[in-house]
Amino acid sequence: MKLEMNANEVEAYIEQVFPQVSDYGFKIENLETGKISVSMKIADAHLRPGGTVSGPTMFTLADCASYLIVLAHIGKVALAVTTNLNINFISKPEGDLIADSQLLKLGKRLAVCEISIRSKMNKTLVAHATATYSIPPSL
Repeated sequence: MKLEMNANEVEAYIEQVFPQVSDYGFKIENLETGKISVSMKIADAHLRPGGTVSGPTMFTLADCASYLIVLAHIGKVALAVTTNLNINFISKPEGDLIADSQLLKLGKRLAVCEISIRSKMNKTLVAHATATYSIPPSL
C-alpha cells in the first residue's frame, strides 16, 4: 500500500470534482500511508437541539475521512463510493471535531476503513465507525 497523492493534491482534487465539500469545513491535518486525520469546523448548522453536534454531521465526517484516505491511495478515482458505513455514537461532542481514519484493507474493488471521531479540544472519543468503499474497475 502506498500513497498516490499527498494532502495538498487530495484537497485540490476534491475542490475540482466535489467543490461543494468546501462548505463543510473539512481540512486534512495529517496524511501518511494507511492513515489520515481530517478536522471539521463546527458551525451552528451542524448543531441539533440542545447544542450538541448532530449525528448526521459526525456521519458525514466519518464518510469524508474514509473517502479522502481511499483517494489518497488509489489516485484520482472520483467515482469510488460508499457501500456501507456503520457508526456508533459514544459521547457528547464538544467543539470542532477530528476524524482519524485508517485503511484496514485496500483491494482492487473494495476498501475498508476504521474511523475514530474525537472532540478536537479535549480528545474525547465521540464516535467510532467502519466504512466500506467500492472502487470502480479501471477503464
